[in-house]
Amino acid sequence: MSISLLHLWAPILLGTFLAWIASGVIHMVIKYHNSDYQPLSNEDEVMDAVRNGSPTMGSHNMPYCVDMNEMKNESMQQKYKNGPVAFLTVLPTGMPPMGKLMLQQIGFFLFGSVLIAYCAVLALEPGTDYMVIFRFVATTGFLACGWGVIPFSIWYGHLWSTTAKYLLDALIYGLVVAGSFAWLWPAAA
Repeated sequence: MSISLLHLWAPILLGTFLAWIASGVIHMVIKYHNSDYQPLSNEDEVMDAVRNGSPTMGSHNMPYCVDMNEMKNESMQQKYKNGPVAFLTVLPTGMPPMGKLMLQQIGFFLFGSVLIAYCAVLALEPGTDYMVIFRFVATTGFLACGWGVIPFSIWYGHLWSTTAKYLLDALIYGLVVAGSFAWLWPAAA
């Protein structure tokens, strides 16, 4: 018997749920991400300046260059020297829509668990040893949930300590998903 994704619906759902619970504990109980961002000493003035510019939602950078060739211009080089050099993400005005954001986070874990399950069915057989399943799924879970944050420190100035915390999150998510898969993996026929 070979394993299909349909055979793994229970570990997919359990892994999704446990990763979402772990995320809630990390962000609402332990709160080690609270130090990821720092306030500006002149926050009100900066908010007024940004508001007065009426920026569109999305990501903005300063100084802004259309392409790398523009960085050869002396005026652009001076802007970089004078600073600040920054990335700014503009979100909708108002309180964050927590219900929508929570659903998106659950969707992230669900889609990730489906991808992890897909990798597992390609590599593992029914009745595979618990620890073999656990190690494989934990590794793919870590990669699925975290590896993509590293370029944010390389290119966008996120502190490496922040990236390390997100990689720790990814490890935790990978471990809880791995436990779900190893526990509920189909036995050999």
